[in-house]
Amino acid sequence: MAEHTSSSITIEAAPADVMEVIADFDRYPEWSGEVKEAEILTKDDQGRGQQVRMVLDAGAIKDDYTLQYTWTADEVSWSLLKSQMLRTLDGSYRLAALDGGTSTEVTYQLTVDVKIPMLGMIKRKAEKVIIDRALAGLKKRVEAA
Repeated sequence: MAEHTSSSITIEAAPADVMEVIADFDRYPEWSGEVKEAEILTKDDQGRGQQVRMVLDAGAIKDDYTLQYTWTADEVSWSLLKSQMLRTLDGSYRLAALDGGTSTEVTYQLTVDVKIPMLGMIKRKAEKVIIDRALAGLKKRVEAA
């Protein structure tokens, strides 16, 4: 089983507001750091991105890939459908309401595996960078709204 990296952050907003920003793929390049482009290819029956093509530049990991998203009330998860460089890019944002729903703990979990040989510690470092920048960007984006 592949190892994963995870981290959490508290955002001063209701879970629904956080999920709204997470679902707005068109704006990912504005706040996510490593995502340079995002294009919704298909949507689910609620209008949320189901298959999304992204261009990633995370230093050691650069790729153009497509993810399959699954949505629930408090979690969005994804898995890799197509990629040039990646073998695995699976992850999730899990949201938990805090303080009576006025703030949200967001836990981001990510598993990355590349097709080319790469030391595990370099992959974990890349995962950590992606997670930390995404959580900081998400927090800034949601709290600025």
